[in-house]
Amino acid sequence: MSSRVLLEVHDLKKYFPIRRGVFRRAVGRVPAVDGINFILHENETLGLAGESGCGKTTAIRAIMQIYKPTAGRVLFQRKGGLVDITGLGRQELKEVWGDIRMVFQDPESSLNPRMTVRDIIAEPLFVNGVARGKTHIDTLVRDLMTKVGLNPEHLLRYPRAFSGGQRQRIGIARALSLNPKLILADECTSALDVSVQSQILNLFLKLQQDMGLSVIFVSHDLRVIRHVSDRLAIMYLGQIVEIGKTEDIFAAPYHPYTQALLSAVPDPDPHEPLDQIPLRGEIPDPAQRPSGCPFHPRCQYAQSVCEDDAPELVDHGVHEAACHFPLE
Repeated sequence: MSSRVLLEVHDLKKYFPIRRGVFRRAVGRVPAVDGINFILHENETLGLAGESGCGKTTAIRAIMQIYKPTAGRVLFQRKGGLVDITGLGRQELKEVWGDIRMVFQDPESSLNPRMTVRDIIAEPLFVNGVARGKTHIDTLVRDLMTKVGLNPEHLLRYPRAFSGGQRQRIGIARALSLNPKLILADECTSALDVSVQSQILNLFLKLQQDMGLSVIFVSHDLRVIRHVSDRLAIMYLGQIVEIGKTEDIFAAPYHPYTQALLSAVPDPDPHEPLDQIPLRGEIPDPAQRPSGCPFHPRCQYAQSVCEDDAPELVDHGVHEAACHFPLE
C-alpha cells in the first residue's frame, strides 16, 4: 500500500428534506450521512460496513458528487495536489469522474438492456472523448473484457445473454474503461451466488494489484469485507463509529455495535457455537435520532452519560472508536 493520500473526507454530511402537504414544504430532514471523516491512500481498500440504512451508499454517492453534499469537503488527488471536488463545476466534475468510477449493486438494472456489451463498455470512452475510431474502440473493449474474465468474442451480445456474475464483470469493465484511480463498489456482490461472489472478490484483488487501484468497498457482509479490505469503517445512523485496520478490528473491536456485528459472523468450524450478542430493539428512525450516543438505546453497556453526550471518534492506540467506554 502506498503512503500517498488519494482521498480525504472531512465532516461530510448529506441531509434529505422531509416534504409534506400540497406545496411539498420541507418540515424536517433526514441526516443520511452526518459528519464522517476518513483518509484513503493509493492502492488501499477501505471497507464500509453496517446495517441497511446506515448511510453507506449515500456516503459514496456524496463522495462522487452524485448527491450534492449538504456540508463538508471531499479532497481528491489531482494534478499533483489534493483538490476539493465539492466546489467544482459540471465540466471539471466530468474530468474527476474519469478518475472515480462506480460499480453498482444490481448488475441487471445498472446495464442498458438495449445496448450490446461492446456499446456499454465503450460508452464512457465516447462520452469522454477517448474514442479514436471503431477499430481502436473495439481493441480497447476486447482488452477490458479479457481483463475481467469475459470472452471478447461475445462483445456483440446483450446483457440478457449473460449470468449475474458475468453482468457484474461487464459493469466492472465499464468502470475500468477510463483507467480510474478510485473504484466505489456499492454492495457489488450482494445479488450474486456465494460461489460467484468469491470470483468477483478475487477479481477485485487482482485488478487492484495489476492496476494500482484504490477501492471503497461497501458491504453489509463482514466476511466479504475482511477478504478484500485493508482498513474497515463501521457506520451507524450516518456516522462512523469505529475505523482502523481490518484485522485489528476483527481481533479486538472497541465499539459495542461492532462487537455485535462481528458476533453474528458464522465461524467456519460447524462445531464452534455462535456466541452472538443480541441487540435490543430496532435501528432508530434517522429523522428522530436519539440524544447523546445514537447507539445507546440498543447498547447493553449504556450509562447516563451515553444518553446526554455524543462520543467523538477517538484514537485508542490500535484504532479509533466513538464510545465513552471502549475498553470495557
